[in-house]
Amino acid sequence: MRIGVSLPDNLLTKFDGIIEQRGYSSRSEGIRDAIRSYITHYEWMNDVKGRRVATITLIYDYMKRGLSSSLTEIQHEYSSLIKTSILAHLDPDNCLEVIVLDGEGQDVRLMAEKLMSLKGVKYVKLNTALPPESNNRVPDDLRPETALDPI
Repeated sequence: MRIGVSLPDNLLTKFDGIIEQRGYSSRSEGIRDAIRSYITHYEWMNDVKGRRVATITLIYDYMKRGLSSSLTEIQHEYSSLIKTSILAHLDPDNCLEVIVLDGEGQDVRLMAEKLMSLKGVKYVKLNTALPPESNNRVPDDLRPETALDPI
C-alpha cells in the first residue's frame, strides 16, 4: 500500500541521514522499520500494569500558543502520580521537562499518551520500572546514622 506523508525539511534531512548511516536501500525501508519500532514501543507501553515508578521526559516548544497551559492541565489531572519534576530551558524556544511518577501503570501510560498528543511537543519518552518491594525496606530506626542526620 502506498501512502503520502508531509514532513518538515529538517526532519526529513535527519531521517535521510539515518537511512544512509544504517544502510537502508530506500526511504520506504527506513519508514517501515521506524513504524515497526513505534508499534513495538506502543505495545510495550500498553503492557504497563500494576504499580510503577516512572519518568516522562519531554521536549517541547515553549512558544507554542496554549501548550504551557495544556501541559499544566494534564499535570494537575495526574497530580496524584507526580513526585517531582524538573524544567530546563534549552534555548529561547525549547524546554526539557522530566516528570517523576509513582502509581498505577495504566495511569502513567495515559498521562504519557496525553502529553504525546499535544501539538508543540517534539519528544516524549516514558521509562518505567517495578518499584522495590516495600517489605524489603529497612525501617528508619534500624538505619545506620550518617553525618547528615540531625543531632
